[in-house]
Amino acid sequence: MFLGQYTAELKQDNRLTLPTGFQALIPDGVYVTQGFDRNVLVLTKNSFDHLYKHITSLNIADPIARTFLRMFLGAASFMEVGRDGLLPIPQELVRFADLGTKIVAVGQGEYFELWSADQWEDQKAQWKDFQANAQRFSAFTITLR
Repeated sequence: MFLGQYTAELKQDNRLTLPTGFQALIPDGVYVTQGFDRNVLVLTKNSFDHLYKHITSLNIADPIARTFLRMFLGAASFMEVGRDGLLPIPQELVRFADLGTKIVAVGQGEYFELWSADQWEDQKAQWKDFQANAQRFSAFTITLR
């Protein structure tokens, strides 16, 4: 499972040094695609396949579904981690997420996100507002069992 937050370095050739714990979870490569925020989603083959089945069951007559398909699948690429532990990130996704040299990899359980350090600081400021969180998440049913 991908957990935690890690600072990583994006090399000039758009290859990313992944945290060792993340590398161990993706020996067979990953799918990278545009995130729902200004970030990049990195999914294992299993996670991507699971989402793909749901996404391709959408009604393509619906213009919102078509936009989603274009956004998610049109930006997706399969990438293999090099022997050096570096993950290539397509230039288009680097531009989309405004990724610079300093990247934050954020575990999300079955996948992880890549954020520019500045964008990640903005995100943290939002979810560290405990008063807003109480209201924001009150509709969720959060239980331990």
